[in-house]
Amino acid sequence: MIGRTMIREMMIRETMNKRAVLISLACSLASIALLSSVACSNSPGRVEASSEVSPPNEILAFNVLYAQNCAGCHGPEGKGGAAISLADPVFLAMADDVTIRRTAANGVTGTPMPAFAQSAGGMLTDKQVDAIVQGIRAWAKPGALGGVAAPSYTAQAAGDAQRGAGVYQTYCSSCHGANGSGGKAGSIVDSSYLALVSDQNLRLNVILGRPEIGAPDWRGDVPDRPLSEQEISDVVAWLAGRRSALPGQPYANSSAGRATGGDR
Repeated sequence: MIGRTMIREMMIRETMNKRAVLISLACSLASIALLSSVACSNSPGRVEASSEVSPPNEILAFNVLYAQNCAGCHGPEGKGGAAISLADPVFLAMADDVTIRRTAANGVTGTPMPAFAQSAGGMLTDKQVDAIVQGIRAWAKPGALGGVAAPSYTAQAAGDAQRGAGVYQTYCSSCHGANGSGGKAGSIVDSSYLALVSDQNLRLNVILGRPEIGAPDWRGDVPDRPLSEQEISDVVAWLAGRRSALPGQPYANSSAGRATGGDR
């Protein structure tokens, strides 16, 4: 009896040990599978559901759209670029949403400003253009002009270049020189410059100035004597009249170039 009992107990213990081994093995395999899953989910190059890249035409984040399409000319945060500062409070007081959208969508013919809307040959959808307009408008600061009315965005009357010459001498010559070719500030009659800007852009430059480099807006050229609407139009007419028929060319015509060896 004792022998049989001992044999039975030994068999029971052996069975339990086998079960424990099997359970331990199963747990180990489960752990390995879990660790493998975690490792794969965190492996380099794996795209998470939350980080999937949106198609370009579905991007509506203003910061992304502005950085990709506008900052190169108008500067980060709308200032400090080669073109006008879109965050300038005077500009935002002058230009309404329709004006900003039209310029962004259609560009400005004859200038470096391209059309961005797909309907005008660009790459952006109408919703993306709207997102850019809304983002630019968000830079506006109510009351930034202290109650002073900004000049109109577009000229209300034609300018007179002859009167504009006098306006230039009064308001501009102290910085840009007697004939506009430069003084304390750079030339504003350079043929290449004038070929790249429209009359509207000249108007904006006269009104906005370049505060970031010390050039005042239309109120600060002469103390207590802001430029009037008509004076702005007149000086723009004078500047436009300085445009060259052959911008950037050293000779007025091809025969002059040949006479001095320009064709060689």
